[in-house]
Amino acid sequence: MSNDGNAFREMGQAKNMVNKLSRRSITTIIAALILAVGMGYGLSLVGAGLSAKSGNSITVTGSAKTDAVADNAVWILNVQEMTAQVSAAVKNVGVGVDALKGYLTNGGLPADAIEVGGVTTYPNYEYQNGNSTGRILNYQANQNVTVRSKDVKLVQKLSNGMGTLLQTGVNVNNYGPQFYVSNLADLRPKLLADATRDAKARGLSITEAVGSKLGPLIAVTSGPVQVTAPDSVDMSAGGMYDTSSIEKSVSTTVSVSFKVN
Repeated sequence: MSNDGNAFREMGQAKNMVNKLSRRSITTIIAALILAVGMGYGLSLVGAGLSAKSGNSITVTGSAKTDAVADNAVWILNVQEMTAQVSAAVKNVGVGVDALKGYLTNGGLPADAIEVGGVTTYPNYEYQNGNSTGRILNYQANQNVTVRSKDVKLVQKLSNGMGTLLQTGVNVNNYGPQFYVSNLADLRPKLLADATRDAKARGLSITEAVGSKLGPLIAVTSGPVQVTAPDSVDMSAGGMYDTSSIEKSVSTTVSVSFKVN
């Protein structure tokens, strides 16, 4: 009987342990479910809040463009000569510079619009099989002549007519005049204002199309100013400044954020 009693007691203890473990497992599972549901609900609220925040604003890009005419020209020319003696090269360059100055002044440019730089010289060495022999073949002399004028049309005309001077034997490198707009700083504020108005008009069209109302302005970011030749589609992330043409197009963009009601 004692053995049977012990067996019954052991069976009872084992049953109690199983029941305790079952209750703990169930409790753990329920707690995990509650935690998961709570986290999911919380994340859904956060997501809904972010969605509502982003849905309460709109960002649009506005642009503006105007025509401009260059009123300042900078024209760099280079006279060069090559002879066996350095002194002769320098002398010939001086003759060429005088001829160039005569062409410019006879064409209508005042003398004070012409700036003559210093003479530079260097030797040209003989090479055989890619290696210098140390022998000097000749000397080259160069001298820059810079023209600065607000008569852009005259500068353009003289540049286009350089062939008449070249035909006389003067060796001139014509790099072409560069044309600049001096009132760019005055154009920029007006362009930015026009671009912002354009952005607002676009924002109104978008919100009205979906039955919403455009609210107050939140933020504005201005883009770079693009100075290009007329009808050009060239653009640069940092801004562009074309100097090859007298007539120009000046444009800019703005990115504007509005609240949406």
